[in-house]
Amino acid sequence: MSGRLRSLLLATTATTYALILIGIYTAATGAGLTCEARWPLCDGAVFGLFPANWPSFIEWFHRLIAMIAGFLVIGAGWGAWRWQSDRRVRLAVGLALVLFPVQALLGAGTVLQYTVVYLTAHLSTALVIFASLTLATLWSYGDDVVSVARVRYTLFAVVAAVPVMFALSPGVLLVHTPPVQVGYNAAGLLAFTGFVIVAAWSGLLSTAGRVDALRLVSVGGASVVGLQLLAGRFVYTELIQLLDAATLVATVVLALTALALASRIEPGRSRLAERPS
Repeated sequence: MSGRLRSLLLATTATTYALILIGIYTAATGAGLTCEARWPLCDGAVFGLFPANWPSFIEWFHRLIAMIAGFLVIGAGWGAWRWQSDRRVRLAVGLALVLFPVQALLGAGTVLQYTVVYLTAHLSTALVIFASLTLATLWSYGDDVVSVARVRYTLFAVVAAVPVMFALSPGVLLVHTPPVQVGYNAAGLLAFTGFVIVAAWSGLLSTAGRVDALRLVSVGGASVVGLQLLAGRFVYTELIQLLDAATLVATVVLALTALALASRIEPGRSRLAERPS
């Protein structure tokens, strides 16, 4: 059953990643203002259950994927409490399970009122849910997959994501169309995920030397990237563009710092991270 739970957690995390990007596209196209500004109903056939046109279909599809993700989170929560003895996995999935109804209400708020407050809270909650599911997935695999080399490869991926984010930033190379915004956020989410992975894995490395510093830098990196993604929900004034540039630089600095710390950790087996059940 543990293998099935791992697959379910992985599928739930991947669906949540896709859901965030679909939400970005929905907001960027203005489709969130369709469906006659109704929620959970829309503006099409069968008493408003279905969309009436392409823009409202985008919003309707976003809600559909959100519903599927919600059922996956419920299934993962049930499986974690039934088959998983690691309390960290249970608590991480439990947090996602508690926050998902809140996220649905915030999603309704973006339809009914569509304010910066709702948009920011909606994405903030999505990032917390995604991070929780990512951690639950990582911890469900235990320490068998953890190594210093994989930590380094993950940090290289984070560094590689930054030029992509820079190229897709507003006013750099491309017009910030909805597809470009999706690409920008996809790269940002990958960098965010990379930092979360390193923060989780660093606690399982056998060499204690610089592990705490590595974990702290990784948590800081995830926080900076999260702030950058949230800033992307605002109108791009000169101040927001300056903040975007500053957070990109900070992301590179933190990723390179983490790489330097990881390079000074001797490769070896990861220690067993046993937790009381």
